[in-house]
Amino acid sequence: MPEIPFGLAVVLLLVLAAEFVNGWTDAPNAIATVVSTRVLSPRKAVVLATVLNIAGTFIGTAVATTIGKGIVEASVINLTTIGAAMVSIVIWSTVAWRFGLPTSESHALVSGLAGAGFATAGSKALLWAGWQKIGIGILLSTFLGFFGGLIIIVLIYWTCKRVSAGKVRKVFGKLQILSAAFMALGHGNNDGQKFIGAFCLALFLGGVIPEFAIQWWVVVLCSVVMGIGTSIGGYRIIKTMGMKMVHLEPYQGFAAETGAALTIQLASAFGIPLSTTHTISTSIIGAGSAKRLSAVRWGVVREIVLAWVLTFPICGGISWLVCIIFQNIF
Repeated sequence: MPEIPFGLAVVLLLVLAAEFVNGWTDAPNAIATVVSTRVLSPRKAVVLATVLNIAGTFIGTAVATTIGKGIVEASVINLTTIGAAMVSIVIWSTVAWRFGLPTSESHALVSGLAGAGFATAGSKALLWAGWQKIGIGILLSTFLGFFGGLIIIVLIYWTCKRVSAGKVRKVFGKLQILSAAFMALGHGNNDGQKFIGAFCLALFLGGVIPEFAIQWWVVVLCSVVMGIGTSIGGYRIIKTMGMKMVHLEPYQGFAAETGAALTIQLASAFGIPLSTTHTISTSIIGAGSAKRLSAVRWGVVREIVLAWVLTFPICGGISWLVCIIFQNIF
């Protein structure tokens, strides 16, 4: 590991704090359904999520590269920009967690970078190509997530229509462990990579590396920090996602997790950062509403959607303000 100057070290610690919060508030989405269906206890599910979130960060670097090179123009921003963005993520995600609302660390990160970038260099700090991928990610997480869960649950209904309810529950109780593992792996492969990209961007801006490139030791460090965050907290989010929004049976949980995980892995392969929170939420809605729309508690859904909508302006505004304050102080 190269020697890190003090100012850069502070910014890198802020990135790690945001990665910790990502594991603490976002990663529980991957295991919410397997806990709510009582297939796994919260403790066992957290261990599963911790291990596979870490493993997922080692699958690829396409998403990390998009975050590091495609969202803001590195030549016109500085370390203050990155630090301010991380502060906004930690503040907003912690406040939302306090109320049990699952937020998107993906959208918090890109809006935080945008707000701080705008404060640093105006509109020229924003890169259109990367924001196109963000738009595609929103569409994928909304529609592929929903229809992925819906289609898989319909296939299960059709395949198992002559099978007893007890046998269906027993079989999918086992299969849901695999789908939860797949979902946790996908979270690490997409969400875990985003802060790796931010960390490496800070290293480049701080002059530690000559050009932006993903460093192996950064992957190890960020994955472990995210894993620690996952292992410490998250039951508030699990309760909202897996218990309050819709009552799920194991076969519905399997459909939701599988549909969401397939969507996430597809996006990750093309370097598209998407919100795993959005993806699993819409997939749960798709699987839960297959029989009847009234099965979904739409009041809870409205609260979750409100948190999604507020993430962009709030994180952008906080990071802009913090960046202005940092610039005046330092």
